[in-house]
Amino acid sequence: MAAKHKISVKEKETHFTLLSFPLKYPLYIIFFFFLWFFLLFYWFPNTGSVKLFVPSDGGESTNIRRKCNGTGLFFMYELPEKFNSGLLRECKNLSMYTDMCPHVANRGLGQPLGKASWYATHQFIAEMIFHARAEQHECRTWDPSDATLFYVPFYGGLHVSSKFGEPDWSVRDRLAIELEDYLSQQPAWQRHQGGDHFLALGRTAWDFMRSQSGADFGANILLKLPRVMNMSVLTVERHPWEGPNQLGIPYASYFHPSTSDEMLTWQDTMRRSDRPHLFTFVGATRTGVEKAAARDEILRQCAESTRCHPLKCARGASECHDPNRVLSVMSQSVFCMQPPGDSFTRRSVFDSVLAGCIPVFFSPHTAYTQYKWYLPSDPSEYSVYIPEEKVSRIEEQLVKIPSYKVERMRNTVINLIPGLTYSHPNATGMGFRDAVDIALEQLSKHMRERFQLV
Repeated sequence: MAAKHKISVKEKETHFTLLSFPLKYPLYIIFFFFLWFFLLFYWFPNTGSVKLFVPSDGGESTNIRRKCNGTGLFFMYELPEKFNSGLLRECKNLSMYTDMCPHVANRGLGQPLGKASWYATHQFIAEMIFHARAEQHECRTWDPSDATLFYVPFYGGLHVSSKFGEPDWSVRDRLAIELEDYLSQQPAWQRHQGGDHFLALGRTAWDFMRSQSGADFGANILLKLPRVMNMSVLTVERHPWEGPNQLGIPYASYFHPSTSDEMLTWQDTMRRSDRPHLFTFVGATRTGVEKAAARDEILRQCAESTRCHPLKCARGASECHDPNRVLSVMSQSVFCMQPPGDSFTRRSVFDSVLAGCIPVFFSPHTAYTQYKWYLPSDPSEYSVYIPEEKVSRIEEQLVKIPSYKVERMRNTVINLIPGLTYSHPNATGMGFRDAVDIALEQLSKHMRERFQLV
């Protein structure tokens, strides 16, 4: 009986062991993974940034919001093609002076110059480049309710230049009026009646402010439309007296870097550039305008001086149309003369900064009242101002400037290059703010103050 009992007990123990095997080891495994995750969570805390997925439906990630904290998110309208890309189909007729087809290529950068990030960029094309940069910008949102700013990518400059020879004012104005009507019907417009909307234009404000009296230069009335006057308007030249909603942005020059290394390399090259010429003037004479006298005097003095290297411009085949030639002359000169052109401003100002050449101004409206977001508040930090009554003694005044001050001004000018440059549209993570970044940041600040946004 005892043996039978022992066998029975052993059988029971064996039976228990077989039953507990599938239960015991899974419990060990569960306990092991619990302990492992506990150590991962508490012993190795996350100290880095997390790149979050941005849903294709336009949802915004925490990572994007953090990057754009100082700028705010902007919403870009997908306008009907007739307001932008549709205009490019008639690129041969976008200007009465030149075939614009080569210039609107590469999203407005123009034709490549044979080395990376350098293009023969047209002086009145900033609106296209701004649009291309905005499309890929990290602060763009597809959700209007998240936006601080609303960008309207209208190629107003290209359109107005295509109508310069049009005698019928209603034809010139038609597309601008259609844009105003289109915007007024959009839900986002109703929030602030367009006060948080903005345009970017590649031509001067004068081209959009036709008056009922005075000379007619082919302008339309875009900037005089009531709803547009409630918007912010970025333009390469603002009206100094009648443009409270107009804000100056740089003309596009030839350099559109794709990496921060390209920018740093160029700046270093300009710092080391040998500058045998005291001053230069890249430009042509003007006839029949008040500004002609100053230009004639500059050209006369430059021709008579052994310390000046002029680059005379003329219509047709001209050295001034060769970016390499222009930048070569400027990069070999200490000072670059910047008298007003057909209007107050000149693309040459930004070419000279790109070349590390200190600009010399003869009107405060060529830069000082135009580009306050981009230039130091003290003009003497980066430029020389010569009033009209002293224009007859240019070389005499430049020679008087101490060498240490010249060196300091040149360093300031070269440090300004990134902020006055339009990066390549495909560039990301540049490590510096370009012209578009600064415009978006300053507009966001303006909107927060205007509408008391948090």
